[in-house]
Amino acid sequence: MQAQIDPDYLDRLIDEKEAASYLCYSVRALQNWRVRGGGPLFVKVSGRSVRYTRRDLQKWIAEKRVANTSTAPS
Repeated sequence: MQAQIDPDYLDRLIDEKEAASYLCYSVRALQNWRVRGGGPLFVKVSGRSVRYTRRDLQKWIAEKRVANTSTAPS
């Protein structure tokens, strides 16, 4: 039996707690990146509510990949 793949999985909005878990970082780290820059893209749903997509999280992870320690991540 083949598992069904959810076509919206990568683009569905997730909250910062789920995003932090996905990245293995704290919610506080995400909050700091939103203020200072350098973190993954996010969607500001309202004044105090933000969401992320897994696609943006995966893109951010891919941008951080390096081949060796002398290569600085972007």
